[in-house]
Amino acid sequence: MSTPNRVYIARLAGVAVFDPNGDQVGRVRDAVARMRPTQRPPEVVGLVAEMPMRRRIFLSINRITSIDSDAVVLGSGTLNLRRFEKRPNEVLVLQELLDRRVQLDTGQSGSVVDVAMECSRGGEWSLTRVAVREQTSRLTRRGHLHQVEWDRVRGLGSFGDARGTANLLAVLEDMRPADLANALQDLPDARRNEVAAALDDERLADVLSELPEHDQVEILAALDRERAADVLEEMDPDDAADLLNELPPPEQDVLLDLMEPDEANPVRQLLRYASGTAGSVMTSEPVILPPDATVAEALARIREPQLSPAVAAQVFVARAPLTTPTGRYLGMVHFQRLLREPPADLLGGVVVNDIDPLRPTTPLPEITRRMATYDLVAMPVVDRNNRLVGAVTVDDVLDHSLPRDWRDRDAVPTTAPAGTETMDRADG
Repeated sequence: MSTPNRVYIARLAGVAVFDPNGDQVGRVRDAVARMRPTQRPPEVVGLVAEMPMRRRIFLSINRITSIDSDAVVLGSGTLNLRRFEKRPNEVLVLQELLDRRVQLDTGQSGSVVDVAMECSRGGEWSLTRVAVREQTSRLTRRGHLHQVEWDRVRGLGSFGDARGTANLLAVLEDMRPADLANALQDLPDARRNEVAAALDDERLADVLSELPEHDQVEILAALDRERAADVLEEMDPDDAADLLNELPPPEQDVLLDLMEPDEANPVRQLLRYASGTAGSVMTSEPVILPPDATVAEALARIREPQLSPAVAAQVFVARAPLTTPTGRYLGMVHFQRLLREPPADLLGGVVVNDIDPLRPTTPLPEITRRMATYDLVAMPVVDRNNRLVGAVTVDDVLDHSLPRDWRDRDAVPTTAPAGTETMDRADG
């Protein structure tokens, strides 16, 4: 195996995994160690890698030919595509050991920030060293970092001890919201809620939008109501409405009352529409500008980083007022048209209005048919007075057309990539 003798596991999080042909098959998410009945350090039996479709699989350590902080390379042989399930007496190093409060044999206490695995001359990998950040009472000073042998640390063998979240969050902070949501699903409920609560409001809002409904509800319920209302304010109104729809009406009313009125009002409006209609799936905050705005102003608006690609793909043109429900809807301009027009030209001169808008009551199958017919990534939704009330984007349609549990990884069907075989996980 071409690899350093010692590898710190937290540095492997997110590292790409390649097959013998150099094709990427996934990314490292954790390491699996087996506790021993003796005092010997735990044996590392493999890695957990995340493949496309958020499937986590087990990679036996014996099939890895190279491993370092830049890449993990697999040797020849079949790839086990069964979803990873932890066995008794196994430990997920990052999930279960990071942030664990421990005590050194010198009497100092601290928390685990990383764990190193080493390969013996016989090719066996073991957890051998632990990086422990010493606890300090000074708020402005970080404790000393100790790197010690496994057997010099007490508190690693019992898993009911209290843990913080700082170091685990440091490992997870660079993940996309969808990947972080996936990682949270692998944590025990109490640990998942603890990590979720430690995220800032905006980050938690993004992650909640990527979780299955039952996980969203459980995490929201674990927060105090004022914090839950703050997180709902950070969510897109349509995502907040979808989440509130999973709660009993009395709880909906409590949370809406705790939200700022300007944030709660769009959500209340969305909750009034029947499920499966344009009104229930639309976003109430598309990009809206008046007809006397310039092309340059429109391009500046769609460059705002908080806009999703689907929302930023077009500008809707309407008379004032420009918050939904707007004044009279005039049409829309796709961003490609904006790129072709002189920056000083007015939107009123380039607006397109030859496609009939949706109504709030338009059913989802009809929305899908019309968006596919006209190759659109978004369509306007207007009321009976031709006022713009929102827009349905292609991601809204996909989100509500897929099975209800599509975000739940356990519900994703097994699909083996070409050239691979599915086999049972072998011991060792």
